[in-house]
Amino acid sequence: MYRTPIRYYISLLLVFTCFNVFANKIPPFPKSNDGQPGLPIDGGLSMLLISGVAFGVYSLLKKK
Repeated sequence: MYRTPIRYYISLLLVFTCFNVFANKIPPFPKSNDGQPGLPIDGGLSMLLISGVAFGVYSLLKKK
């Protein structure tokens, strides 16, 4: 009974953190002289991957 609100607040905090990271980020201009294409991958992608892996592990442990 006590764990459900904690999980809810942690997931809500993660969602708001992702929103904040993506809303405040100003993308850099692409470099045209170097020959490197496009914009670099930002730091939000790593947070998305970590949360996906954590949810996958949670789902696998819940089924057992």
